[in-house]
Amino acid sequence: MVRRARHLLSLSDLPDGELRAMLDRATGHARRAAAGRPAEPTLAGAVVGVYFRRTSTRTRTAFSSGALRLGGGLITYGPQDLQTNTGETSEDTGRVMAGMLDLLVARTADDPGEMRGWAAGQRRMAVINAMNAEEHPTQALADLTTLALHFGAVEGLRLLYVGEGNNTAAALALGLSRFRGLLLDLRTPPGYGLQPGVLARARAQAETAGAVVTERHDLDDLPAGLDVVYTTRWQTTGTTKPDPDWRSVFAPFHVGPELMARAPKAVFLHDLPAHRGEEVAAQVLDGPDSLAFAQAENKLYSAMAVLEWCHGLD
Repeated sequence: MVRRARHLLSLSDLPDGELRAMLDRATGHARRAAAGRPAEPTLAGAVVGVYFRRTSTRTRTAFSSGALRLGGGLITYGPQDLQTNTGETSEDTGRVMAGMLDLLVARTADDPGEMRGWAAGQRRMAVINAMNAEEHPTQALADLTTLALHFGAVEGLRLLYVGEGNNTAAALALGLSRFRGLLLDLRTPPGYGLQPGVLARARAQAETAGAVVTERHDLDDLPAGLDVVYTTRWQTTGTTKPDPDWRSVFAPFHVGPELMARAPKAVFLHDLPAHRGEEVAAQVLDGPDSLAFAQAENKLYSAMAVLEWCHGLD
């Protein structure tokens, strides 16, 4: 069977129906695993390349394990493994891989156009953004999976995001803004908010869906009835901050027991890795209301759903 590659480069590329179908597939994988039933070999005969130029624990393991559980073959590359280090262009490398791989899961450096270059014109090899400087779409899918499994649905939830408007926050905004009745309240340090273009896209999606996306740069006047408090580490993978005093700007956005007490019914999410005592207190991360490690496990099930969808399975 000849399959047409479907790329996942940004959640903005996914129609609403496809996003929901992928979420249903991910929660189905999670429930199947909880019942002790193995996954079906839907990737039998497929070869998955995993190419990471940045560090990764959860995402790399999730896609590697997911490909193997679905019966696919796996080839992994580190940052020093390819001939781009000896002068071959990224474009030529992508063309070569496209002749040998069915799917390429990639975490790149700062150039968000690189993955789109690999995907352009490709009908065979699917390209999956496992994080670039702009967005971390597969993290948002893991987050949506966690919310759907815990609450039963994503619609109508009230979520507070605290911390930098980084690639995780961007993907979260672009994903959550599709669900009716949802509130996403972003509280980001001054000068470290969501990129204006991303915020505009999320607000436009929210208006269409009947959701609300807001952003402020303080922690005053939090919304009532919060279901979720979400944070990420302050130093995003592979980045540095030009302001030497940035920690003093971020300090008020620490998630500790005092902040969680202002949202007494909320669960806590964190995309990990976490720095206990920095962006989050240990008693919050390890506390009874934390879903952070279930959220990490759900990366596996959402990765399996992404691999299947990108391979052309409906």
